[in-house]
Amino acid sequence: MATANPTHGLRGAESFVKKASGWYIAMAVAFIILGIMAIVEPGVAGLAVTVLVGWLLTFGGAAHLVAAFGGGGARHVIWHVLIGILYIGGGIYFLIHPLLGLGSLTLLLGIIILMAAIFELVAYFRSRGTNGSGWLLMNALITLLLGGLIYFHWPSSSVWAIGTLVGVNLIMTGVSRLMLGLAARNLISA
Repeated sequence: MATANPTHGLRGAESFVKKASGWYIAMAVAFIILGIMAIVEPGVAGLAVTVLVGWLLTFGGAAHLVAAFGGGGARHVIWHVLIGILYIGGGIYFLIHPLLGLGSLTLLLGIIILMAAIFELVAYFRSRGTNGSGWLLMNALITLLLGGLIYFHWPSSSVWAIGTLVGVNLIMTGVSRLMLGLAARNLISA
């Protein structure tokens, strides 16, 4: 039997979207608050990232050790065991010495950002003269400046670099999720 109103069957979906968007907006606000806290205390946020990396490496190493005995021959087993031991060793090092681990992560981050800046410069010179290529140059110069600040001020940049970047990322993630949640709310109320 057909209903007279075609939107009558969507009433359940409307309440679901309203409830889900409310949780989505709350999560976005939590991301923004965590981001602000990470920027206010970048050293603490950097240490938290180091501990997280330590646990991820440890669990990844354990997964490699388990996967080693899944078959595939002696070569497969040896490689997975070696990689598993390396991951677990690195993870335990980060967990036991989080300040040294933070310094190592910061140095690696500085090198990676400098390499990204070099690739952006190459991309600019390859596309020079096309519309929008100036944005590549601007991105390359800002990335070069950020990478240089991190790399050339290392190890003192370990105190602020990772925590600040994580904080900015959390704020941007929160703002984008907030806008999506509000857009979903506006869509169902329209």
